[in-house]
Amino acid sequence: MDPRRRAALAIKRLIDVLVAALGIAALAPVLALLTLLEVVFHGWPPMFVQERPGLDERIFRMLKFRTMSNARGPDGELLPDEQRLTRFGQLLRSTSLDEIPELINVLRGDMSLVGPRPLLVKYLPLYNERQRLRHTVRPGITGWAAVNGRNSSTWEERFENDVWYVENWSLGLDLRILARTVGTVLRREGIAEDGSVTKPNFRGSPPLADATPKPAHAQ
Repeated sequence: MDPRRRAALAIKRLIDVLVAALGIAALAPVLALLTLLEVVFHGWPPMFVQERPGLDERIFRMLKFRTMSNARGPDGELLPDEQRLTRFGQLLRSTSLDEIPELINVLRGDMSLVGPRPLLVKYLPLYNERQRLRHTVRPGITGWAAVNGRNSSTWEERFENDVWYVENWSLGLDLRILARTVGTVLRREGIAEDGSVTKPNFRGSPPLADATPKPAHAQ
């Protein structure tokens, strides 16, 4: 690896650790309050813990505040997402407060402040060769795809933006993404696709030669 890139990555990790540690300390009262409200509205446990693939596709346990209840139908199966998503959960999602526990993942080294969002483990066999490049960096709390459509973009657009980030990464780009994230969160943009409370599952992409989504690098 180029020494300058290695140094820049070391600085990125140092920034991640400092910001995550300071963020957890500063937000401790908010974390305590949200934990209490989670127990009131969603029961125990307050955190949603799920395995996600990270750097080099290594699996880690991602932390988030729960946005759904555990309501089940007569058959004992969980109800559809749109029936389990509570008003409190909608508030957490629209303000991105549900993401705060991921600062713990950043501190652990599972994630970075900026990078491709960590997705479901079951998607790993579905990626084409180009899409797999998103796992050559640490996943992030926010990222280039997150500030360019978030969940309202198609899967192909999202992955192309992730790969563009990997191929064009710099500390300056990270700062640009962090600045744009503030506006995206305040405007509550791209929380989900139209007509859905969550993004539909990824089911694979067309062959690489047929997939021609354009990254949002010009925006």
